Amino acid sequence: MKASPPIRQDAGIPLDVGISLDAGDARMREQGTLMSQYIAWAITGVFGLVVGVIAGVMLLRGKAEEAKKATTLAEQATADAQRRMADFDTKIETRYKELQLEKRDEVQKEVARLSGVIEKEIADRRSEVKDAERRLRERETQLERRSKNLDAREKSLGQRDAEAQNRLQEAEAIVEQQKQELERVAQLPIAQAREILLQRVEEEARAEIDRLVRQIEEEARDKAEEKARKIIMLAIQRCAVDQTAETAVSVVPLPSDELKGRIIGREGRNIRTFEQLSGCDLIIDDTPEAVVISSFEPVRREIARIALGNLVNDGRIHPARIEDMLNKAKTEVQQRMREAADNASAEANVRLPKPLLEVFGRLLYRTSYGQNILKHSVEVSTIAATIAAELGADVNVAKRAALLHDIGKALDADHEGTHVDLGVELMKRHRESDAVIRAAGEHHLDVGAMTSLESVIVQIADAISSSRPGARRENVETYIKRLQNLERIADSFEGVEKSYAIQAGREVRIVVKPDKVDDLASLRIARDVAQRIQDEMTYPGEIKITVIREMRSVDYAR
Repeated sequence: MKASPPIRQDAGIPLDVGISLDAGDARMREQGTLMSQYIAWAITGVFGLVVGVIAGVMLLRGKAEEAKKATTLAEQATADAQRRMADFDTKIETRYKELQLEKRDEVQKEVARLSGVIEKEIADRRSEVKDAERRLRERETQLERRSKNLDAREKSLGQRDAEAQNRLQEAEAIVEQQKQELERVAQLPIAQAREILLQRVEEEARAEIDRLVRQIEEEARDKAEEKARKIIMLAIQRCAVDQTAETAVSVVPLPSDELKGRIIGREGRNIRTFEQLSGCDLIIDDTPEAVVISSFEPVRREIARIALGNLVNDGRIHPARIEDMLNKAKTEVQQRMREAADNASAEANVRLPKPLLEVFGRLLYRTSYGQNILKHSVEVSTIAATIAAELGADVNVAKRAALLHDIGKALDADHEGTHVDLGVELMKRHRESDAVIRAAGEHHLDVGAMTSLESVIVQIADAISSSRPGARRENVETYIKRLQNLERIADSFEGVEKSYAIQAGREVRIVVKPDKVDDLASLRIARDVAQRIQDEMTYPGEIKITVIREMRSVDYAR
């Protein structure tokens, strides 16, 4: 059997594949040789045994001829066995060659597949390397361009620096020359001349600053008024409320005055029981067919009003019935507050946790200057959401903070502190976000003290809702005091002759002395008065400050 030719490394076949093929060939050749030897030995042994047996038998029987024939037959059998063994070797050699060819084909296919994979990977790596080289070249080009720009800029800055130094030296020389000329002409000392010069420069600079401030204010006012008018009109148009003002009713009508005695009861037991259980005072006087309920707590007053109305309609008025009606009225009022809070939350599209929602519902019976606070909160939330959307602020934070900005007013009758502090504490307790707490808690601060745009939006929305005509009302004493404070602030400035608060405090007109206040100073007075009013007073909407300076020259012809 011939050994298969070795597979060369440089023929495109990996070395490990060639070594594997040679080892397989050697094993196959070794197995074929051993099998041929085993078969030859077996056939020879069998026929030798047969011949020996036959020869022994023939010898024993004395038949020499038959023994000879047997020997001949044995020789023929041996020759036949050797021939068959040769044929078998030929078949084994042929099968070995076939297996070798099949194995080589499989190896070549695997080599071809691996070669394709390796070539593809090499191509990918080359492509990545080319991309990296291209990016590096582009980066290098950019760095070179930037370096050139920096060099050019450095050169330009150097030239400008040199020019600035030259101009500075020239200016210093001119100033020194002017000083010498001023001393020669005016014959004044340097300190006095410097004081005169500084005073003149200060006056010119002040006049120029006032002129620039007036120009900037006019431009900013034109743009701001147009933008603000657009945003506020859009917010107001999108906000429509059912009512503007609602007060807690504290008068219960009676069918007849006879019921007053039944309400008082024998020796006053009914009225004492009612006042003790309700926490309200009943005022029964000469008012025809009416009973007045007096209490600073609006929820208690509403419970008492409903209970007393039910007692009057029922006709059975005694201590046990009074207690039963008060409990039913309390349940009814709590249900109304929950429904009102749910409706307000849904209208504002703000989800509130249940504990906070229960407190929020108490605002249904709270009013401020005659304006229902629950309706006011929903209105402020709607306006704040519209303004925040127009200004690009956080709409969710703005409308949530606006809805909760007055929630402390539901607690200030039972707890100590301002409604702002109580509201902030309540929101912290129910884990509201810091942005919402900050925006809701800063709605009474100055704009400069606010920390976010949403705080300013909540304050603006609150002012719009409060200053809308018909939204609120104030008593005469507060109104007169506000007008007096406006005139007091205006009269406190130097050069003011007289001031007038007109249009229900919406405008302050200030008459100044023309010999003490010039046109530019009148601008400063208007600006300073407006700032003082913002710092010291609380008012809805805005107040217009008008400064009037009139110069009259009178002479007589005789």
